Amino acid sequence: MTSTRAAREIDTSKPHSARMYDYYLGGKDHFEVDKLAAEATAQAFPAVYVAARENRAFMHRATRVLAREHGIRQWLDIGTGIPTEPNLHQVAQSVVPEARVVYADNDPLVLKYAERLMRSTAQGRTTYIEADVNDPASLIEAPELADILDFDQPVALSMNALMHFITDDQDPYGIVSRFLEVLPSGSALALSHCTPDFDPIAWGKITEIYTGAGTPVQFRTKKEVTRFFSGLNLIEPGVSVAHRWRPDTDPVDDPDSPSDAHVSLWVGVGIKP
Repeated sequence: MTSTRAAREIDTSKPHSARMYDYYLGGKDHFEVDKLAAEATAQAFPAVYVAARENRAFMHRATRVLAREHGIRQWLDIGTGIPTEPNLHQVAQSVVPEARVVYADNDPLVLKYAERLMRSTAQGRTTYIEADVNDPASLIEAPELADILDFDQPVALSMNALMHFITDDQDPYGIVSRFLEVLPSGSALALSHCTPDFDPIAWGKITEIYTGAGTPVQFRTKKEVTRFFSGLNLIEPGVSVAHRWRPDTDPVDDPDSPSDAHVSLWVGVGIKP
């Protein structure tokens, strides 16, 4: 990172999706404009705080499963957002201290906090790359990527709560395929995606809020989310609502478990043959 890149101006005149997400999680890295937009979203969908927490919990579980059960030692996390501990590398390195993690985002706000993403174990390595998911080549060809990740060994591609910010006219399936095609056999895709399947009216309002704030979104059905895993072998239980994917406690036995409608996130993990 250079001082010029770090000095890129952060726009605080309008809501920002990463800062809104930080608000949902109870963080402090947001401004009043983000709080107002987030609270407007919560008026349309009060369970948005639950959805945000369950998204983070899925990332933690998916990372541990890939490390423990599938031998993954490398991660490429795209659309990193504002760091929230434990970050992905902390989860991975708690299982395998030698884990290597590359974070990527094109947001100057994330760059401001990137130092938090560099605190690796002595055995592992982490770095942050400024790159745009809409331009896969900018990341795939980045020298920093090859410096950290060995593309002769499996890599987990982590795309959590990212692809609903990529509308159909941006070729979302082509973008995911472009990243996966350069990864070797045994690599994985871990993906979470908001859905209107359980409450289309509320998610229609959320679409209006985000789009009106200058951040176009496209929430997708289970069938549309499943398409991201085309050609991969889905890990059981397949594409599921986030809190039902390898839960630490059985939702059926947990009286505090949220409903599918409250979570409204399709998630899955697939392994490349």
